[in-house]
Amino acid sequence: MPDLDNAQTATVPVLLLKTRSTPGDAYAELFATATDRIGRRFAPRFVPVLLHRFEDAGLSRLRRLLRERQIGARPGCEYGGMIFTSQRAVEAFAKVVEEGSSSEAQQQQGDSGESSNWPHLQHVPIYSVGPATTRALCAVHQQPPLQIFGEHTGTGEVLASYILDHYGEWYKDRPTKPPLLFLVGEQRRDIIPKTLTNPSLASDRAIGVTEDVVYGTGVMEPFPEDFAAILRETADRAQRWVIVFSPTGCDSMLRGLGMLDDVTGRAKTDSRDGRTFIATIGPTTRDYLIKTFGLEPDVCAKTPTPEGLLQGIKDFTHE
Repeated sequence: MPDLDNAQTATVPVLLLKTRSTPGDAYAELFATATDRIGRRFAPRFVPVLLHRFEDAGLSRLRRLLRERQIGARPGCEYGGMIFTSQRAVEAFAKVVEEGSSSEAQQQQGDSGESSNWPHLQHVPIYSVGPATTRALCAVHQQPPLQIFGEHTGTGEVLASYILDHYGEWYKDRPTKPPLLFLVGEQRRDIIPKTLTNPSLASDRAIGVTEDVVYGTGVMEPFPEDFAAILRETADRAQRWVIVFSPTGCDSMLRGLGMLDDVTGRAKTDSRDGRTFIATIGPTTRDYLIKTFGLEPDVCAKTPTPEGLLQGIKDFTHE
């Protein structure tokens, strides 16, 4: 049970272990105006934990495919669509698109004075796992705009099932579906490729998937110090939340909370202080905490969205 504060209007720090999105962050906007079930206001704070770097080899492959128009709906293209499950992959994609569009605009001007719409993806389905990734894709500069599907899915499992039906209908006249290009990071789940290439699927339903690693992640060097400083600042609060968005950084997070046993590498069984609670944005990070550290988070968002996270915290507080 949460240790409830007598002053029910006291703020509840929500430490978001992520970089604040620009120009606006949906988590900051929602939590800054929300209260828990007993009327306390949330105070969102960002603690960047992940250092992202683009992978040159993956970007080079993507650049070649786009320049040679090998992602398209016409027969003979290497890929008939794309999959995105992270905003970082979208950032890598947007970087290549911007570079290519600028280059083509300089080299080839049409009668209207505009470039010829590189990278020519308006005729293929682009699959997105949820609203945040979809918003990022909508911001990619291409005219005509990308055709984006799957915003409602929320998880890789649901997106994969959706793709089987939607992509199958998109290319229903082809006995063999063209493969999909999946832009990924170094660390990712394999549920989407496994689902789409499941040997039990009929040959006219299975979909090939190529994963192209376009970014890598690591823990930012200042994170332990930044996290420790914010923990000290909020040490007097009756309740606070630590929100984890990725397996990367879980080790440093637990160490900062004094919950990691340096001998066993597992979470200490008696390390909970009764007022610091941990929530994960989805099952991937939850399962990683359980399997690697033997720690079950207090909340796992039912949907990987700001609304899903807020609802999970409210339900926990109410219980």
